[in-house]
Amino acid sequence: MSLNHDDYEELLDLARARAALNQRVKTLLVESLDLNVRPEHIGDDQPLFGRGLELDSLDTLEIVVMFEEHLGVTITDDDRAAFGSVNRLVDFVVDALGEIPRVEAENAGVEVSV
Repeated sequence: MSLNHDDYEELLDLARARAALNQRVKTLLVESLDLNVRPEHIGDDQPLFGRGLELDSLDTLEIVVMFEEHLGVTITDDDRAAFGSVNRLVDFVVDALGEIPRVEAENAGVEVSV
């Protein structure tokens, strides 16, 4: 499969949008939950609970409110699998909205390797 220039640019744009959304979610987690970690030190697939960021059930409620406020997405009890990692949260947002929302990452300079 060969990509033409327009396809390549579109894929690169989607990858940048996804990376920016991941970074935005990490920043929201750190700020909303007052975590003692820098957003860029949170791995995209790092568990949010248990041995990962060590979040608890109260943090889950904060995340639900944060997502409604900042991303316009409602997470219900049926959606608990979304709390697995930043990637799973972002997958949930993208699925709920039907697209990758365009956000600005707080720590500009989000790079996408090709």
